[in-house]
Amino acid sequence: MNAASVTVACAQLTLAVGAVEANRAAADHAIAQAAAAGADVLVLPELTNSGYVFEDAAEATALAEPADGPTVTAWSGAARRHGITLVAGLCERDPDGQVRNSAVLIDPTGTLRAVYRKAHLFGTEKDIFVPGNELPPIVDVPPVGRIGVMICYDLEFPEWVRATAIEGVELLCAPVNWPLVPRPDGQAPAEVIRVQANASVNRVFVAACDRAGDERGVAWTGASAIADPDGFLMATTDTAPATPALLLAECDLSQARDKRIGAHNDVFKDRRPELYARTHTA
Repeated sequence: MNAASVTVACAQLTLAVGAVEANRAAADHAIAQAAAAGADVLVLPELTNSGYVFEDAAEATALAEPADGPTVTAWSGAARRHGITLVAGLCERDPDGQVRNSAVLIDPTGTLRAVYRKAHLFGTEKDIFVPGNELPPIVDVPPVGRIGVMICYDLEFPEWVRATAIEGVELLCAPVNWPLVPRPDGQAPAEVIRVQANASVNRVFVAACDRAGDERGVAWTGASAIADPDGFLMATTDTAPATPALLLAECDLSQARDKRIGAHNDVFKDRRPELYARTHTA
């Protein structure tokens, strides 16, 4: 790793609904494995503590934990032991008792720096979770850089990613659960294409970490991906069925501070927001 770069990792794990101890053990192993491989930042999947395919809201409620609960406490200890920054998905019971699809960011000292609550709920998530109403957090983590957090379906809203990019994010980390859907032979998963597009149009690094295996009959795409500010994939995996994997990419985050394309263009300075306002509809 050169002086300006950091090693970003995604740990594509096999998890299961309700298997809290096993899920926690899988995360602990992934943190140790990533740190041993030289990772500075590790992203884990969406809802790592609980699993995803709930029977109903009651099951999710029973599995939800506060942000100072046993899972985040364990993750904080592991991050501190291994000196790694961790972004991981959490089925959270917030201070008001509401169930949230959340993600936490823990720095290398083991300090919980941010809790993000997914704003855009997908499918039956709307029957289970309360959506968040705050922009994704951006956390300065020395000496890594400015890290932003969002979750899965959030990535499908260009305005959401752009709002985060304008605030100066350099590395956007997204725990995801991407159900496997049919696609034409030879085509990349659409979710990965969106990761690449978001990285390119905002000139930031994006790391999205998916699941492996099968959960209650739902197969996962498994195409975890790390993309650079040109939109090119630095690391990805796409096997069917999705298998556990550790992706690593060396990222020079200073590249995300340069929004220029060639000698004449800058993707932020060339924006014309006064025109875009006319396109807004209810």
